[in-house]
Amino acid sequence: MTTQEFNEILDFAVEREKEAVQFYRDLQSMAPFADQKAFLKELESMEMGHIIVIENMRGKLPSENEIKHVPNLHISEYLVSDVQDLDLTYQSILIKAMKREEMSFQLYTDMSRKFPDSELSRLFASLAGEEAGHKLKFEKLYDEWIGKGN
Repeated sequence: MTTQEFNEILDFAVEREKEAVQFYRDLQSMAPFADQKAFLKELESMEMGHIIVIENMRGKLPSENEIKHVPNLHISEYLVSDVQDLDLTYQSILIKAMKREEMSFQLYTDMSRKFPDSELSRLFASLAGEEAGHKLKFEKLYDEWIGKGN
């Protein structure tokens, strides 16, 4: 893999994270309550942090040991897939977030399998691991919220 190819992949990943930042900003403008806006602002900040993580990969391909192997609670896979029509309740915000992370995880996982180049495969696997961690965070929040009888 050339340096240019490596950077193009990272550019692609950064653009996906920027889309997520904008997604949460857009939701903030639609949220009717201050606590919803605050939570969405936290999610926006988290996505901005992801951009920093990806940018830090420039010039240094993650090693096999650095690739996160994150458990999957599979909560998002059993929830509604059309999130466009969901309202802005806490539950719906978590579902939207889980679905975004699930799609990103799946994209990077698929890409890691499609490239026979071990460096490319490892880069995409590393990005998938990052997204799996984000998805797990939302799944745990959702599980905790549901567990409280909501």
